[in-house]
Amino acid sequence: MSGHSKWATTKYRKGAQDSARSKLFAKLVRQVEVAAREGGRDLTSNAALRAMFTKAREASVPMDTIERAIKRGTGELEGVRYEPVSYEGYAPQGVAVLVECLTDNRNRTGAEVRSLFTRNGGSIAEPGAVSWQFERKGVVTLTKEREEDEVMEMALEAGAEDLSDDGDQWEVTCEPPELQAVRASLEAAGLQVRSAEIAFVPTTTVPLDSEGHARTVLRLVDALDDHDDVQSVYANFEIPDEILAKLSS
Repeated sequence: MSGHSKWATTKYRKGAQDSARSKLFAKLVRQVEVAAREGGRDLTSNAALRAMFTKAREASVPMDTIERAIKRGTGELEGVRYEPVSYEGYAPQGVAVLVECLTDNRNRTGAEVRSLFTRNGGSIAEPGAVSWQFERKGVVTLTKEREEDEVMEMALEAGAEDLSDDGDQWEVTCEPPELQAVRASLEAAGLQVRSAEIAFVPTTTVPLDSEGHARTVLRLVDALDDHDDVQSVYANFEIPDEILAKLSS
């Protein structure tokens, strides 16, 4: 299993708590706002906004909240102006980490992200130092209601590149521009989509075969993900299911 996928799934399950749900809502609303500002409010022509709109609705963000975010993005309502910024670094055990943020203050966010790396046994790196270890892909996760061969055939027909077993779900990868088309095709074939998003997928992984090593890496990843300005955290670790089960219990 890769850090970008099953770790995110674990976080999603913990997100049922009210405080975590509120934080998730705030991050999704910020992403909707930026997508609207950069590409306009038309869901048909703005693929980024369409993807974020779908993601927000799947997380049960209220429609009026989404609409206000779109209006702030297009300038119809006043609001804070957020800009994207990313950071690269290393977690313990040499795990590569990419952090995507939306912020209204680059200096503050940069200092706080650097501090989180340092306090949790990691280190910040120069731009480009670890990003070469990831590829930007469309990632669709599916419930495991069909057999692998059947799902693989459907995925390839939909235009996907690959299918992998990610524990309790299937993970389909494709080129980013094909994400919405692949998702629509899989849903039309009767498959249940859990999520569909553009993500950084690691090209190589670092195995964390001890509970102690896994815990130290996850401590940093969790701390980064809990920061209000952080939208996504990607890491190239690999944790055996039995260790992950102990950490999630």
